[in-house]
Amino acid sequence: MAVSGRFIVLLALGVVPIVITGDPRVLAVWLAFVVVLAVLDLVVAGSARAVRVGRDLPTKVRLGDTVRADIILTNSGRRRIRGVVRDAWQPSAGASVSRARVSIPAGERRTVSTALTPFRRGERQSAHVTVRSFGPLHLAARQATIVVPGAIRVLPAFNSRKHLPSRLARLRELDGRTAVMIRGQGTEFDSLREYVRGDDVRSIDWRATARRSDLVVRTWRPERDRRVVIVIDSGRTSAARIDREPRIDTAFESALLLAALASRAGDRVDLVVYDRRVRGRVQGATGAELMSQLVDTMAPIDPELIEMDWTAVPSLVRSITSQHALVVLATSIDAPGSARGLLAVLPQLTRKHTVVVSAVTDPSVLEASTERGTRGEIYRAAAAERSLLDIARVSTAIRQLGADVVTGAPADLPPALADRYLALKAAGRL
Repeated sequence: MAVSGRFIVLLALGVVPIVITGDPRVLAVWLAFVVVLAVLDLVVAGSARAVRVGRDLPTKVRLGDTVRADIILTNSGRRRIRGVVRDAWQPSAGASVSRARVSIPAGERRTVSTALTPFRRGERQSAHVTVRSFGPLHLAARQATIVVPGAIRVLPAFNSRKHLPSRLARLRELDGRTAVMIRGQGTEFDSLREYVRGDDVRSIDWRATARRSDLVVRTWRPERDRRVVIVIDSGRTSAARIDREPRIDTAFESALLLAALASRAGDRVDLVVYDRRVRGRVQGATGAELMSQLVDTMAPIDPELIEMDWTAVPSLVRSITSQHALVVLATSIDAPGSARGLLAVLPQLTRKHTVVVSAVTDPSVLEASTERGTRGEIYRAAAAERSLLDIARVSTAIRQLGADVVTGAPADLPPALADRYLALKAAGRL
């Protein structure tokens, strides 16, 4: 049972007779009258428990997009339901309204729609629906909470997909430029063409020459079907928010853009999200299936407040591939102390693979290092300079161990990592 604001106002009006007459018995009579009205109103109200509730929900939505979540209410009772319905979505589901007024005649059905704009990844849930049915006077209501579980999986936003067309254009240019006459290990046959002066005589295809009675050479292009292994650190440092976005979300954006680009280039992409155990893995998928599995795997993963176990990463990479691969490590390099584990395992990885360490940097730190107008700003600038020096020291150590480093603000890191991949392609290091 619940009472409305109208009931409270009627009770408060009982003060007026006391002020006029000065007889407290008038108040008692008034209170009894209001309570009787509320009880009669409650008796006439439709049964909230007679409402059957169903859901019509989309299964997935990208972070920041808006979808419609419907609840279908069927009045199986004998009286009209006049009241309010509340769909109990989590706050992070971003429901536009939490309550809706309904009027459902006996035996009929109504649909209540709620616009959801989630602002967190993962499973956004609503466990139950509460129905409050008022009587004709709207003084008191019957209330029932009906368990109707519903969930929507919120996928990563993949805002960096806007950079994909320009990178694909550069990839096509690269493919056209590298389909040249080269011979040696790590190339694949492309086509035949006539010999011109200056061509390497080792590229002559003697069988094709015999068939055509003219010198024919083979052209080669860099091998496709290379391996790209992305390892994302989901330890405690990935929980830090930079520019209103968790580090792990920036890592996901970078991984999605790189995976989309590498798969279009014909390379095989594998993903592992790891801290002290595997939180998510995508292996062996290609094309559209790859992107679908990536976003599905990333969606429910949140950072764990534990230290990353870097000692297990080399064996983790070996379990994925025994061939030469591009290994991308998405982590943080803010402090030399927290980067010791990463630096210790890099020699094992760079011995066989091309390694790129991807790390997001805080643009507010760079901004603070340039503001020195007041004493407080000078202290902040000193702290920012120290932070930037720590990042530079760790980056230098990583390069000395044979790996590359890509850093950038959350909006800049995904395209920067894609550019590094293209540069490695152009240099023949993949």
